[in-house]
Amino acid sequence: MTEGRKPKATVIIPNYNGLSFLGPCLEALKRQRCRDFDVLVVDNGSTDGSAEWIKEQGVSGIFLKTNTGFSGAVNAGIRASKTPYVILLNNDTEAEPDFVGELIRSVSRSEKIFAVSSKMIQFHNKELMDSAGDMYSALGWAYQRGVGQSIRRYNRPREVFSACAGAAIYRRNVFENVGYFDEKHFAYLEDIDVCYRAKIFGYHNLYCPTAVVYHLGSATSGSKYNEFKVKLAARNSIYLNYKNMPWPQLLVNGLPLAMGIAVKYGFFKKLGFEKAYTEGLKEGFATVGTCRRVACRKENLGNYLAIQWELMAGTVLYIYEFSRRQMGKILKKF
Repeated sequence: MTEGRKPKATVIIPNYNGLSFLGPCLEALKRQRCRDFDVLVVDNGSTDGSAEWIKEQGVSGIFLKTNTGFSGAVNAGIRASKTPYVILLNNDTEAEPDFVGELIRSVSRSEKIFAVSSKMIQFHNKELMDSAGDMYSALGWAYQRGVGQSIRRYNRPREVFSACAGAAIYRRNVFENVGYFDEKHFAYLEDIDVCYRAKIFGYHNLYCPTAVVYHLGSATSGSKYNEFKVKLAARNSIYLNYKNMPWPQLLVNGLPLAMGIAVKYGFFKKLGFEKAYTEGLKEGFATVGTCRRVACRKENLGNYLAIQWELMAGTVLYIYEFSRRQMGKILKKF
């Protein structure tokens, strides 16, 4: 940070048993051209020596006694920060030198921008995207824009449904209006949820292609699909829709949501995770009443209509991208 200036952002790194990733992640932040930021590591009750290493390095940290999940960790960091913006950054990432500066520049364009997602590239294949922001659909499916596709296709900024919280900047004071990350989620879909709430209140979420970060992926959970992730994501999908959709919107989307659940069940059955998926849904329906719903206000009607349009467009986009990928696989065989 430049001497005499207050930092514009706090980079919050949630960590759970990620000692082997912290060094490269923090070294990349030291190489940032923009210095108007602080770094805060929130350790989630790690048992691998992470807390001791963080203290030895002189890095600012919050040390939680137990694993509160992604939501609990980042909320602790957001509440402790004093800067206008917070940047959430996974510990298994390495940021390009312009990462912080480009995110700050992008979010500063308008006070109606809540979150900006970065250009996340696969760490082990730097020609392929990991995420260009998150999308949501009327089927109840959240998906990463551009995952597995060429990085050259995602060089333009655009509005997205949600920023991917693995590497994104947020306007801190908006959390006071729309609420923080839902700690009931623990992990998975919590970033879609908070950005959904922000959209209800009229805020926008963007994708910034000039803020580049390389992401290992699944460093904490260990794999793309496992029983823990499948169950938690299934449960949280119930929470997400119940909390954010007023009853008329739930009625309109009832059939697509049911279809989405049926298709996902078939998908996870093929992978051997149908039991975990079903258990997650059951837990979601059994405990959904404990969630705090977003109050439906007349002045937000236009925002609800815009969101519904996005959900429909997100469904079409998902089907198009899926068909395109499948066709590409078929053509490779000939």
